[in-house]
Amino acid sequence: MTSKQLLIPVLAGVLALPVALRADDERLKTAETVMREMAGASDKGVAEGLIQKAKCIVIIPGVKKGAIGVGGQYGRGYISCRKDAGSGWSAPGGIRIEGGSIGLQLGGTDTDVLMLVMNDRGVDRMLASKFTVGADAAVAAGPVGRQANAQTDATMMAEILAWSRARGVFAGLSLQGSTLREDNSENKALYGKEMSNKDVVKGNTPVPKAAESLIAFLSKY
Repeated sequence: MTSKQLLIPVLAGVLALPVALRADDERLKTAETVMREMAGASDKGVAEGLIQKAKCIVIIPGVKKGAIGVGGQYGRGYISCRKDAGSGWSAPGGIRIEGGSIGLQLGGTDTDVLMLVMNDRGVDRMLASKFTVGADAAVAAGPVGRQANAQTDATMMAEILAWSRARGVFAGLSLQGSTLREDNSENKALYGKEMSNKDVVKGNTPVPKAAESLIAFLSKY
């Protein structure tokens, strides 16, 4: 084999690397867009007051229906939690959602999902390696827009609140039967080594450059 032939697979690997990095960047940018739009939709989005009281935020853009078309769902996104000092938000950890019935799949359209973790029990659930909604923990449908003011007392008793958006339509959802788990491959891509979400959000993990804009936006809350 000539030196030129040996160089071909090396060059292919080098050329492929930026593509992989761009994929991670793109998902983080999409998550930021979802957060901005769902939190900034005034009377039809997620109430700012609830975000300010949340301990963690989970953003999963573009949850898709399973190919078998029997209610299966799949999506990848991120979780960030308030720092223990109460000032600022942690670096993001990767998270996956699978199975169950997300609902609001208008004609098979991808559905954006946003979750607020409201108390310490909810944080423990969300930072476990995986949990199933309904079996291990309940996720309540979050109130939309002005409804939040009338339902604050009830929603504050929930561990986790969730909302969905498809084709601009907002709704609360319970995610019954869905499983949430750590996205180990995403964490490895972001941080260059295997890390659990608990290590990422509870430690002093520096925010990756690709996530700086998202975390800066969360800081307004």
